[in-house]
This record gives sequence, C-alpha cells and structure tokens, in this order.
Amino acid sequence: MAGLAHITSNFLNYSIGFSLPMQTIDESAESYQTHMQVLRQVRRTKSVTQAEEITDVERKARQSQADRPIHKPRDSLFSWSSGFTRYEGFVNWGGLILLLGGIRLFLENVLKYGVRINPVSWLLWFKHEHEMDNYFHTPLFLLGANVHVLIAFYLEHLLARDKIRGNNEIYVHGAHLGILLLIPVVILGIWTHMFSLLGRTVICVIYTILFLKLWSYAQVNHWCRSERSWRKKLARRRSFSFRKAQDAGEIKEEDSDDATTTLNLKQYPDNLTLGDLYYFLAAPTLCYELNFPRSQRIRIRFLLRRMLEVIVITNILLAMFQQWIIPSVKNSFQAFSDLDYVRCTERLLKLAIPNHILWLSWFYLCFHSFLNTLAELLYFADRDFYQDWWNAKDVGTFWRLWNLPVHKWCVRHVFVPMMKNKYSKTSASFAVFILSAALHEYLVSIPLHMYKIGVFLGMMVQVPLVYISTIVESKLGPRWGNMIVWASLILGQPLGIMVYYHDYMVKTLDPNMLGL
Repeated sequence: MAGLAHITSNFLNYSIGFSLPMQTIDESAESYQTHMQVLRQVRRTKSVTQAEEITDVERKARQSQADRPIHKPRDSLFSWSSGFTRYEGFVNWGGLILLLGGIRLFLENVLKYGVRINPVSWLLWFKHEHEMDNYFHTPLFLLGANVHVLIAFYLEHLLARDKIRGNNEIYVHGAHLGILLLIPVVILGIWTHMFSLLGRTVICVIYTILFLKLWSYAQVNHWCRSERSWRKKLARRRSFSFRKAQDAGEIKEEDSDDATTTLNLKQYPDNLTLGDLYYFLAAPTLCYELNFPRSQRIRIRFLLRRMLEVIVITNILLAMFQQWIIPSVKNSFQAFSDLDYVRCTERLLKLAIPNHILWLSWFYLCFHSFLNTLAELLYFADRDFYQDWWNAKDVGTFWRLWNLPVHKWCVRHVFVPMMKNKYSKTSASFAVFILSAALHEYLVSIPLHMYKIGVFLGMMVQVPLVYISTIVESKLGPRWGNMIVWASLILGQPLGIMVYYHDYMVKTLDPNMLGL
C-alpha cells in the first residue's frame, strides 16, 4: 500500500506538472522512474522469495503425507543442466570399443597380408637396396653435431669477455644457427643414399632440437650479460652516491656490505662450462636456465616402469607401422593415381584409426615415458611436459597444452620478445606459427628428399582453424569446440603426414621399399 501511495502521489505530481516549469516536470519524471524501478526490484525480490518459500513449504507438506513420496524436481543425467560430470564408465567403454575395433582391423590385416612384423628389419627401415647405410653413417653424423656445441660454447666465452660487441652478436649467432640447419640439407641432399629413411629422420630431429636449444642458450646468456651491464652501471652510480654521503658523514663504511645471499645459485658467467651446457642438451627441456629445479633422488621403481614402457611401446609402434600402415598406404596407390575421390576417401578413413592409435601411442611414449626417463636420470624436477590437451575447448588451447616444451620455448623466445619490441599480439602469434610450420616442413621434406610445402600449408591452416574453433566454442559450447579438436587430430594432421609419405612411395615406385 505504501508503494501504491507513492506511485499515486508521483502520478498526481506529474499530472500537475503540466502547469509547472519544465525543470519541475523533468524532476517529477525522474522521480517517477526511480520509484518504478524500486517497485520492480521489490516485486522481483518478493516473487523469488515467495517462490522458494512455496517450493520449500510444498516439499515439507508432501513429505508429511502418508503416500511416502519419492519424487522431487531434478534433471536427467544426460542434460547439461543436471551438473553430472562422472563419465568414467563411458571412457572405459570407449577405450574398450577402440581396442576391439583395433583388434578386428589387425586380424583383418593379418588374414590379408600375413604376419609382416620383422624386428630384424627395423634398423633398416625403408632401406633401399642401393642405399649404403652401414649403421655408422648416422652415428658419425650425429657425433659431428658436437662441433656446433663447441662453437656455441666458444662464442659465449668471447661474448662474456666482450670480444664480440653490439649487433655482431646477433650476426654471429644467426650465422651459426643457420649453418646448423643447412648442414643436414646439404649432406643428406648430396649423399641421400648413404642414409636410410630412419637415419635421415633421426638426424633432422636431433639437429632441430639442437637448433632450438642453442637458440635458447644464446638468448638466455644475452639476457644475463645485459643485466650484468645494467648492474655495473647501477653499482657505479651507487658507489658515487655512497662516497659522497660517506664524505658528508651521513653513513658509516660498514653499511656498504651487501646483505644479499645467492643460496649457492650459479651466476653468470660461472655457468659457462661444458658440463653445464651438456646437461642442458641432455635435459628434457628446450629452455635454458642457469639453475634448473633438481629432484633429491632417483625413484628406482618409477624409472624402471618408464624404461620398460619405452622399450615395449617402441617395439609396438614399429610393429604397427610394419603390419598396419605400410599395407594401407600401398593399397592407396591406385586410388590416388586414378583420382578416384570416393576410393581415396575410403582409404584415408581406413588409415584414420590405425594412424590415430599410432599417434596416441607415440605421444605417450615421447612425452611421458621417454621424457620422464631422462628427467629421472638427470634429477630434473620439472615434469610439466603436457597438460590435459584432450579436454581442449578449441584448437588454440590444444596447441598450448599438448607439447609444453615447444610451447614454452615459443612463448619465451619468440612471442614475448616480439611483444616487448612493440609488435602486436597477432603478429607475434603469426610469427610463432610461421616458425613452427617451417620446422615441421623441415622435419618431413629433408628426410624424404621431397621439397614441397604440404606440411607447411597444413600447419598454416591451423591459424583459421583456431579462430573457427573459438567461434564454435563461444556459440555452441566447449563440447563442440572439443569435437573440432579431436576431428582435426583424427582426420587432419596424422593423415596429412601419411599422404606425404604416400607421395614419397609414389615417387620411388619401388615395391622393395615396402617389403612387399
């Protein structure tokens, strides 16, 4: 009633306001709108409170009845509004279905082609009869990488003693890292048949990792030198101010003692030792630090489990490649030659399941078993090699979570420096994708000796796919964004790599390379 009286009073005042000045009319209108807003809020609050009270009273009244009610307002579990999140059983079901489907395909493959698993030929992977890899060319090539390590170490000592100054540092390191990547291109391009395909792939992978690590090593030491120079300048200024204050009798001499402790941490340039550099090269990280976090002991059981996983899964991957992937690729030759798109689609879809199983097994082998083995042996305490990429709500999130060593390197050594140099976030992100795409192309084109841009374009397609998946996630929810992530993994990247290898087989046109 009080609210109604206020409304009536304001309404009369507003009506009388036609005969009053315009300012009075505006004030009356504003007062009317204010009172209406307050009234709506009061009504809304009362309605919600009354609704909850009515529901609670009804529930208590129903429970007091003699019919023993068991029903209450609630959603079905499959409804998103139910808040139910425990789907472990469906995960087990999906894994079992995938296992059964894989076993069926494996048995079908065995019935068609027989048992093709041959461990003896794994060291001769894709070996051509005219190739001359006698098991020592690849190890010798990898031992030669130590020359680049020693060159990087020597350059850092020259820089620490100010033998190289200014922009010459950038030119020297840039030339060295460029030569590091060019050497496999030249050697493997000229003497291709001296190395097996597996040997060429291992060489390119090792040299790419060495390139990224030495880049990080050079850049971190540059940061340390810059800070040391800045501290020297600051110390000179403080020393001048201190002497001036001491002459004036304002402070005593003993007050100049530095109370800062380093807790036995390495300081630049004390880190410039071969032992420190080789520890970094062996550590499961691409980002250099002067003081890595260290674990206290080696967990023997954990280490043995990881080592056993490395041995077992490596053999499983090689067996799957021999038994599954090679025959499927061979059977796709005719379809691709005839450009029969329906047949090509059927072949690619048939490759999807074994290829995806192979990729998932490789991920676990590399990022969990192998990197944890290295970390445990080296007392390396940071085991953050991957995050829950399988829950990624968009493609961009997937790329940030699935390969953390590379992601951290890109952010630390490319993205952040470009942002500090006033580049836009879009330009920095695009530069990261360009570098990543170029290195992916390097890892495929050089071993196959096929200089195309298929992998590069496939990586660059991820840029619009990131925006598309982000839009889908914002419009339809994270589940649909996650579906795009899984679809791109199952049908995109793994199949693109297999198509590249298929082109390699078409180029060679030698059935002996398939062992068929």
